[in-house]
Amino acid sequence: MRDPVAIAEALPPAHRALFWVEYEEALDAAHDLAHLRQVQTLLRQWRLRAIACARPGYEEAVQDALQQRTEMFARYTPPEWEGRV
Repeated sequence: MRDPVAIAEALPPAHRALFWVEYEEALDAAHDLAHLRQVQTLLRQWRLRAIACARPGYEEAVQDALQQRTEMFARYTPPEWEGRV
């Protein structure tokens, strides 16, 4: 999904304005071809953000993180890391 309209529609309404501001800034910078990759990176990042926002419990997880409620997070340590972390 590289279509900015599709990405914006997939985002929760509260995130759309910021997406459009960042997208317009990236487009303005892309007039210099050295910055064209910035547009691609921005679209990829916002597409991933849209996917994350669509997951059940996303907003609650964000609030837990902001409130530093770490007991809500599952800790996983790969077996080969035992004793390293």
